[in-house]
Amino acid sequence: DEYQWKGPFYFIQGADPQFGLMKAWAVGDTNNGDDEWGEEIKLTEQAVQAINKLNPKPKFFVLCGDLIHGMPGTQWRKDQEQDLKSVLKNTDQDIPLVFVSGNHDIGNTPTRETIDNYCKNWGDDYFSYWVGGVFFLVLNSQLYFDSSKCSELKQAQDVWLSEQLAVAEKRKCKHIIVFQHIPLFLRKPDEDHDYFNLEKSVRQELMEKFHKAGIKAVFSGHYHRNAGGSYRGLEMVVSSAIGCQLGEDPHGLRAVVVTEEKIVHRYYSLNELSSQGIEKELLDMLATQN
Repeated sequence: DEYQWKGPFYFIQGADPQFGLMKAWAVGDTNNGDDEWGEEIKLTEQAVQAINKLNPKPKFFVLCGDLIHGMPGTQWRKDQEQDLKSVLKNTDQDIPLVFVSGNHDIGNTPTRETIDNYCKNWGDDYFSYWVGGVFFLVLNSQLYFDSSKCSELKQAQDVWLSEQLAVAEKRKCKHIIVFQHIPLFLRKPDEDHDYFNLEKSVRQELMEKFHKAGIKAVFSGHYHRNAGGSYRGLEMVVSSAIGCQLGEDPHGLRAVVVTEEKIVHRYYSLNELSSQGIEKELLDMLATQN
């Protein structure tokens, strides 16, 4: 049923609730300072309440990685995961949750074990699904960042991705949209590589593959600021965090409207979304074509 286009819809994208980072960042100890996350609990509760109030309901709520701050094997990780799950359990049961793995969820240099643990807790680290004629791909971007300890898992994802893109082509989907934690790039496709984007040759290969497949947009987090740019018709959308902000943006979420022709999105502060919901202009796009 979901292979068929049924008219415009929208979803909500969030990123980096990262329970524990705000305290760690404030005390200047990002390795051990994550022993409190009351602030993040409040923000994520506000996000869930805002989403639950939206009318019409979003098709799903995707969280683009760094669910918690504690790296694999660190002291507070289990408690952070437990508290995040408790908050997310209150999401309206008609709004599916989609989880994307971030570097804090599986480690900067993931291993088979850290990925297995993530999968036990949150579901697969990469997968695809259909919503109303649109094909969504969730990728494990850490395998593109550093797969030195699990190269066979990166190869498996590569093979799978090629197969999925072949399926999408056969099915004649309306759009293909990708979710991953680490952005391909922050502003320009040829910018230098640093902690917040993918290495240039890896990035180039992915951008070409995505462009050839007709992928319209890649949504990510990781940067804790809003950013983005485009490469040959492929839009790179970088959303700021629900949790700790590293720039001037407010804690927030992104609403993404998918119409037959295009993908339109806007970032809202949690306060804005809580008090006013989604602006009329986006709601009108949902109404006009139904």
